[in-house]
Amino acid sequence: MSDIIYRAIGIIHSPYKDIRGMPIQPTGAVGIDGYLEIYPEYGDGLKDLEGFSHIILLYHFHLAKGYSLTVKPFLDPEERGLFSTRAPKRPNPIGISVVRLTGVKENRVNVKDMDVLDGTPLLDIKPYVPEFDHREVRGTGWLTKTAADVSEKRSDGRFG
Repeated sequence: MSDIIYRAIGIIHSPYKDIRGMPIQPTGAVGIDGYLEIYPEYGDGLKDLEGFSHIILLYHFHLAKGYSLTVKPFLDPEERGLFSTRAPKRPNPIGISVVRLTGVKENRVNVKDMDVLDGTPLLDIKPYVPEFDHREVRGTGWLTKTAADVSEKRSDGRFG
């Protein structure tokens, strides 16, 4: 198989300068301001984005090194299969967050509910469209018993 190469379209900026103490999911970052600095050559792609209330960010977990196919997630003391978690150390360390769009000015996209480390390379932006993206969920696997705690849990294991 040949290599797949992505190039960042910009940089994510947030108040989180260190992974310690960060929220572990967007629900733990409600109201947190951030912005996307889009590289000039991609600026025209922001046309018409401002009409959306939420956007999906795809980004590279640039500090994640290596991976294991079983991990002990933040929300559980038990080892779990990597693909049943949102752990950042993955064969392809790609992150995803849904954030609120609060404004677009030139090559800057302002957002709220930011749960991403400052300086993270941004790979793509997609509009969040409930009619396209919403699904009726019938199960959340092992997270069923702990998902309610996610908004208060931080990456250093402390509660918010």
